Parts: sequence; C-alpha cells; structure tokens
Amino acid sequence: MATAIALHPLARWQTRFETVSPLAWLGLHAAALWPHWRWAGARLADGSDDPLGVAALVALLVWVVRREPLLRGAPRQGWVYAAAALTALATLALFHLPPLLGAVLAVLSLATALRSVMPSGQPWLPVAGLAVLALPVVSSLQFYAGYPLRVVTAEISTWVLQLAGLAAERSGTTMIVQGRQVIVDAPCSGVQMVWMAYFCACVVAAFSGLRDRAMLARLPAVGALVLVGNVLRNSVLVALEAQQSQVSDAVHQGVGLVVLVAVCAGVVGVMRGGRDAQD
Repeated sequence: MATAIALHPLARWQTRFETVSPLAWLGLHAAALWPHWRWAGARLADGSDDPLGVAALVALLVWVVRREPLLRGAPRQGWVYAAAALTALATLALFHLPPLLGAVLAVLSLATALRSVMPSGQPWLPVAGLAVLALPVVSSLQFYAGYPLRVVTAEISTWVLQLAGLAAERSGTTMIVQGRQVIVDAPCSGVQMVWMAYFCACVVAAFSGLRDRAMLARLPAVGALVLVGNVLRNSVLVALEAQQSQVSDAVHQGVGLVVLVAVCAGVVGVMRGGRDAQD
C-alpha cells in the first residue's frame, strides 16, 4: 500500500518539489518579477538615483546566503499565499501604478516568499527593510519628502541659533542669520542620512538576530537621531556661513561626514542595546 502511494503522480510531483532547494524557488520567484528589476536597473544606470541601494542589495544577499542552511524545505502555506497575492498585485501595478510602487510590491512579495522558508524566530522585518532600501528610492524621497524635511530642519535650526544668541528667523527654507540669508537646500534635507540610518538599523538587526518587535520599538529612536543629527549639521553650517563670506565645500563635506558617522554609530548602539531582545 505504501508503495502504491509513493507511485501516485501527485506524490511524485510533491517529492520533486521538495527536492528543489529554497534558494532555487526564490530565484524562480525573482525571475518572475523581472520587469521590476529591469526598471530599477535602468534607473540606476541612467544616473537618476544614487547607487546606495547596491549596498542594501549586497547586505541582503549575504544574509540570505549565510542563512541558507537554515531555510525550510517545506514553506509555510500562509506566507506562500501572501507572497502569491503580493506577486499578483505587483504584476497589476505594472499597468496601473508608478514603477516605484510596483517595485516595492515586488520586493515585499519576494521578502514574504523568503519568510515562508525561514525558521521560526528569525528576524524578517530588517530583511524586508533591506529589500525596500535596495530599490532606487532616494530621488523619490527627495522629491516627495525633501521640502518638508528642509522646512522642519530650518525651523528647529532657527530655534537652536536663537538659543545660542544669534539673530535668526526663517521663511520657508530660507534662514536670515545675523542679517545674512542662508538657504537650506536639497542636500541639507537629510534624505541620504535617513537612508543611511535605516540601512544601518536593518543590517544590525538582521545580522544580530534582533526580534522584529524589538526593532519596531527602536525605530522611533533612529528617526530622532536622524533629526538631531541633521539639525546639528545644518545649525553648524548656517552659523559658519553667517560669520564668514563663504564656507568651502571641504568644510561642508567634513561637517556632514562627521555628523553622519556619529548618527550611524548612534543607530548601531540603539540596535545592539538590550541583548534579551536577540535570539
């Protein structure tokens, strides 16, 4: 009787499916979403977006390869259905939504498929975060969120300079400090700092095994570090420009780099704190 069951066509197909490695299934899933990768590659190649996503993609691939021995041969059905639904939405998005939104659905579909074969207790949120950060999102963030971030940065910087005893006021993204007009331009919006901070958060959480709930609880602190860092950088540069006729690019870049390193170090510290939240 057992032999008869083993020879049944459905049983043979099930056996064949289970012999295919999880990485091979994920590769096939990714191949099915190729129109989205073609769009992302074209946007990266034409220089319309920063290549920061490459770092997130490399980190994600390294994480998957390192976890490959732990992946389940039999995926969880619930996550498979969710991945299939997201794949369908990503396909429909090719015809009805902007390419970036479709690509976000595509990477979430792939991340959900990965979740279906991940062992219990492994962090999934940072993996999904790295997948989204791998997309060319910086220019879009700059377009949609850049101006509000510049206004917020200029306003808080004005308060900081007033507390420091300087005559400062704001109008839009323009600051008048000690009678000199200083514009908070696009690079001062902090969008790239936002990307770097959340990239560091996802990498540390993924490779340290930080639980998803613990990571979610720490994300507001990451946002606060970015805001403080960007306001500090802007305040220092505006104060220097108010005192001098012109601040060199080297000073701009040096101050920006020092603050960026400090913010990323703070993010790493926030994510690594509390060992009881790790596996």
